Amino acid sequence: MSIKLKDKNILLAYQESWLLNNDKVKVWQKSRRIGASYVEALNCVLKAAKSKADKGMSCYYISYAKDMTQQFINDASYWAKLMNIACEDFGESIIKDEDKDIITYKIRFSSGFEIWGLPSVPRSIRSKQGHIVIDEAAFCEDLKELLKAALAMLMWGGSVSILSTHNGEDNQFNLLIKEIEDGKKNYYLQTTDIETALRDGLYKRICEINKTEYKKTKEKEWLKTLIKDYGDAYEEELYCIPSRSGEKYFNRSLLETVINKNIEVFRFYEKDDFIYKSENERYKRTLEWFNQVKDIFRSNKDEIILGEDFGRSGDLTVLWFEKVIKDNTSKTLCIIELKNIPFSNQEQFILLCLNELDKKFLGAAFDSRGNGQMIAENLSIEYRGIILQVMLSRKWYSENMPKLKSAIEDCNTDIPKDDFIIQDFLTAEIYQGIPLIRERTGKIGNKRHGDSLIAKAMAIYAINELMDKRYQPITYEAVETKNNWRL
Repeated sequence: MSIKLKDKNILLAYQESWLLNNDKVKVWQKSRRIGASYVEALNCVLKAAKSKADKGMSCYYISYAKDMTQQFINDASYWAKLMNIACEDFGESIIKDEDKDIITYKIRFSSGFEIWGLPSVPRSIRSKQGHIVIDEAAFCEDLKELLKAALAMLMWGGSVSILSTHNGEDNQFNLLIKEIEDGKKNYYLQTTDIETALRDGLYKRICEINKTEYKKTKEKEWLKTLIKDYGDAYEEELYCIPSRSGEKYFNRSLLETVINKNIEVFRFYEKDDFIYKSENERYKRTLEWFNQVKDIFRSNKDEIILGEDFGRSGDLTVLWFEKVIKDNTSKTLCIIELKNIPFSNQEQFILLCLNELDKKFLGAAFDSRGNGQMIAENLSIEYRGIILQVMLSRKWYSENMPKLKSAIEDCNTDIPKDDFIIQDFLTAEIYQGIPLIRERTGKIGNKRHGDSLIAKAMAIYAINELMDKRYQPITYEAVETKNNWRL
């Protein structure tokens, strides 16, 4: 089976190069958003649609995020329909596993072969045979073991495609690339940074899809904006240059799967002299802030958990209000940032918010380090039994950051489309196996230190801790018994 690529002008040059290479193991270090997974979906369709006599095979796609897996299966379905290849989409199914149920997605072709979407755990591909795709490999857990399981396919005629942006120079993905470059591994290596993609027509294709006019000046401005959006991570995310610092815990691609454009972020910042204003002036100003957010609390119908990270002047105080939907699912109600706000006014503002929530307020986790302990302690007296006072430590990070990451990977929560908050999440890096917050200086007068990330982690922590300890309503069922004394 073949597809006339150039006649139909479907693929860009770097996509064609990837598709037409027939090496058993292919590795692609790439920029974000260049259509690499899209063309690999076509590769899988071409393999699965062939008969066994034509060396067809089943394909198994692995990624770290459920959303990515769903998109890959959708892309494969699109390619099959485009080429009139008969297939059947089985949607989502669950395979029982001793540790955790494995969610899979599957398409079956008339050839008898299938395309599977699987989670990034080595056991999900054990005993499978065919073509393996590891997408965003640098962000998959235990990539070393995953590669070991995938490369076993080669013994019986299988093949492996490994695609990823970088995630630190010490990451297993970058170490694999170094082995290829040093001649230790005889694998095909393709590199496509953003400049290469643009030369091959990426922006022209974007204009074509969006039905807008292409201009070289617009392309340059688009790239300039893209670099600005990625901030300090632009070399790694766009130019295939692994960062020298610790391995990132979150990456922008994962965060984009849970972005909700409708979440509001409020920023109440005051100048250094605010503390010297009279108590009445400060109290009046605090009421003004509250009046800007009270309608959100009044219209809310869900139960609410609050996560807080404390700051006084150097860092921000961030209040992350999280709606508890069901089970382990939650959504963000709103985020409020306070800067240069005295302790008493912070406490006053928080109390106004919680009082407005009234019975919808289920509890909170407060940062109790240093001066933050005073506010947390006062609120624990006001709301007995539902305020968690947290002393952040390496142990706390090691136990609770993975829970936040799992919620994001499973799309069980969301974050706002806000560059400052996204940058906060990108400050988390792995040090000695523990996800910690990397120091960030930021611009003068606008310093951040992962504040909103900590507040979000606090909210998820509070949900896990408090929801399991809620009082359960007592129920009973009346039972008829014989009464010998009834008249």
